[in-house]
Amino acid sequence: MNSSFPSWRLSALACAASLALSSHAIAQTPSNEPAAAPAAAPASSPTSAPTPAAEPQRLPAVTVVANPLGNRQIAAPVSVLDGEALMLRRGSSLGETLSGLPGVSSTYFGPNASRPIVRGLDGERVKVLSNAGGSVDASTLSFDHAVPIDPLIVDRIEVLRGPGALLYGGAAIGGVVNTLDNRIPKVPMQGLSGAVEARLGGAERERSGAALLEGGNGQWAWHVDAFNRDTDDLRVPNHTPVEDGAALPQTRRVRNSSSQAKGGAVGGSLFFDGGHFGVAADTYDSRYGTVAEADVRIKMKRDHLGLSGEVKSADGAWRAVRSQLNTTRYRHEEVEGDGAVGTTFKSSGTEWRVEAEHAPIGAMRGVIGAQFDDIDFSALGEEAFVPSTRTRRQALFALEEMPWPAGKLSVGGRLERAQVRSEGDADPADAKFGAPESRSFSLRSASVSNLYKLSPAWSLSGGVSYTERAPTSFELYANGVHAATGTHERGDASLGSERGTNVDVAATWSSGHDRVRIGAFSTRFSRYIALDATGGTVDVIEDGVTESFPEYVFRPVRARLNGVELEGRHRLVERPWTVDLSGKLDLTRGTNLDTGEALPRIAPLRIAVGLEASSGPWGGRFDVEHAARQNRVPSTDAPTGKYTLASASLTRRFTLGGEATALWFLKVTNIGDTLAYNASSIQTVRDLSPLPGRAVKTGVRVTF
Repeated sequence: MNSSFPSWRLSALACAASLALSSHAIAQTPSNEPAAAPAAAPASSPTSAPTPAAEPQRLPAVTVVANPLGNRQIAAPVSVLDGEALMLRRGSSLGETLSGLPGVSSTYFGPNASRPIVRGLDGERVKVLSNAGGSVDASTLSFDHAVPIDPLIVDRIEVLRGPGALLYGGAAIGGVVNTLDNRIPKVPMQGLSGAVEARLGGAERERSGAALLEGGNGQWAWHVDAFNRDTDDLRVPNHTPVEDGAALPQTRRVRNSSSQAKGGAVGGSLFFDGGHFGVAADTYDSRYGTVAEADVRIKMKRDHLGLSGEVKSADGAWRAVRSQLNTTRYRHEEVEGDGAVGTTFKSSGTEWRVEAEHAPIGAMRGVIGAQFDDIDFSALGEEAFVPSTRTRRQALFALEEMPWPAGKLSVGGRLERAQVRSEGDADPADAKFGAPESRSFSLRSASVSNLYKLSPAWSLSGGVSYTERAPTSFELYANGVHAATGTHERGDASLGSERGTNVDVAATWSSGHDRVRIGAFSTRFSRYIALDATGGTVDVIEDGVTESFPEYVFRPVRARLNGVELEGRHRLVERPWTVDLSGKLDLTRGTNLDTGEALPRIAPLRIAVGLEASSGPWGGRFDVEHAARQNRVPSTDAPTGKYTLASASLTRRFTLGGEATALWFLKVTNIGDTLAYNASSIQTVRDLSPLPGRAVKTGVRVTF
């Protein structure tokens, strides 16, 4: 790996220097323009508990993702999970936690490796962020690779449904998932505060806990957190697993699905007149089984250093300048049953991002920015099907908005340059990946959106965007057996950029506690990089034994995804109990226009209804979710049956004395112990790992 501590220091100095220069520019440029709205106020945290002295200084939560100008309402479709809702939904993985939100499903490679799918798009097309910074890992390379972000320590999660490539690059062509915490404090704090959370039970028999402590003196603020999670093999309804077309003995457990995860962080910020500068270091360590292979365990470790700062001014040519640096080292080992390491994946990367919000020009507000990514990746071992690669990206972007008679108009663009280099075969005698090779791509993205208030209750929003994505290293250079899918995958080094156009419209009505949103989208790819079966097989000889694998190749096709999303909430009863009815419906249809077949792993029609009641410290909720049968699948897949799942939860709030409070919950999932399968997971794992069976989980969070 080329990443080293000297490069960390160099990047840190660049980040600090950009803030220092920005501060000087702001101070030297007089202006009478009013200050723009803050770009990103800290999210309200379910685990962070400010002291009474600090609480008045906290700004209202503002959606961060796709919102650099800090607007209270944006045209883009964004779902937010925080507070009690996040506490009740927390799963062992990010995908499991978010699955079921409008337009969101998950890859579900068992309970430990589950990545979000947004509107039928997954992998490299969905950008997973931590505090708006990229997560350097190998989760997009294979379905059995987990995202190294544990929901247990996250305060808030935002999901942008639809392209976010304008701000975050081609890897966000399908959507953005942004997890937020307070590891780098964004506002001053006074005194000491903290939280402790413990959870027990569930289909995986979870035993987990998390704790954080924060403090400050108005000028300095610091944060420390730690977490630990242990789970057993997942309990499911009685079923017959199928492996390589052969039925295994009936069981009520998903084999090799236990896990252990732990991690923590320490961070702090210095506040000065008009801004702050902070740094945080965190680590994530996970051990989990891969359900596709009975005796293979994953050892994953991620170490991350982040720096962040902001300088603001009420006048001047630049109202706010924000800079962020993230440096990550990631290691992923696949350990065989005898303890030998079969394959090792390593990734080392640095991301530097700077945004500058200019003073209003008439009624127009805007932000310009730059982003630089530098990622080294290697895969070494018997199951490595991609070569070591080096990826570099440089981008400039701008977003401007202004009111006009038809609402608030936003226009933006992004220019990006990407270079992907294969190091070729480590040993020329292997003749697997060939000689070193490099590809470069010039990428463009643009968007136009509008938000129009018809009345105080009604609003209309819509947007059109064009995005381009550079092929990934594995789409270009893969050549070998992918153990997780049981296929032989082959890249195409001549691939061009992926290109798509998205149209998104929605109508929203909101009055008091009641809210309804109905939206529709259509995404059309003139060049969609698909992994398609050739119909042939590839013979692989290992230890004198020949085994045949179906051949899949990455190739460009035309594709289309259409969908609708409906969500709403209505207050049924106000007193003595408040009772609310909520509902959700979503449907996505994806088609390979070259073959006429459905795109793979698309969630079926889903309908959910919930009834929530509360009185004083008590609260309760009952939910029913129905997924229709998924018949629209490609010829290489099989239909997935329909199912209906019911769950219920009970909560109780306590005052423990002083400023300490507690929230206890009891949750029962899959009350009917219904056998159900996830249509969004790959078939080889779908038949081995049904959705969790009936289970009871309880937990408590104490804040002070």
